[in-house]
Amino acid sequence: MSADVIGKVAALPSLENDELKKLWRELFNETAPRKKRDYLIPRLAWRIQELAYGGLSDTSQDRINRLMRGKEQLKPSSNRVKRPAVGTKLIREYQGVEHHVTVTRNGFEYQGRTFRSLSHIAREITGTRWSGPLFFGLTRSGK
Repeated sequence: MSADVIGKVAALPSLENDELKKLWRELFNETAPRKKRDYLIPRLAWRIQELAYGGLSDTSQDRINRLMRGKEQLKPSSNRVKRPAVGTKLIREYQGVEHHVTVTRNGFEYQGRTFRSLSHIAREITGTRWSGPLFFGLTRSGK
């Protein structure tokens, strides 16, 4: 980001309401909406960056337009659990014993061994089938 854009965006919170509305007129070529500062400032920041670096791609804008017209539905996000970042340490107490798992590039390390999934480790610990993400608290039941 250029220093000019950063400076303009950083200065927005220090502007008076009248100055924000004047800037709105300059950037959007229309009268500012009768909204509070908390509404105006992020939109002005977006517009400053949009004018400096460009806005949404045509494809993204077309998709937004289709969604707004009801011609397209958003698909629900996947229920799949995102894998924790490499190096994350997961700790779970089970039957009075604390179990430590480290996320690695190749899977999960538990007691010096590498496992492909948390569910394999949960089974190793409990002796029964478990959802690994549920066992380690990465998801809640019913989700």
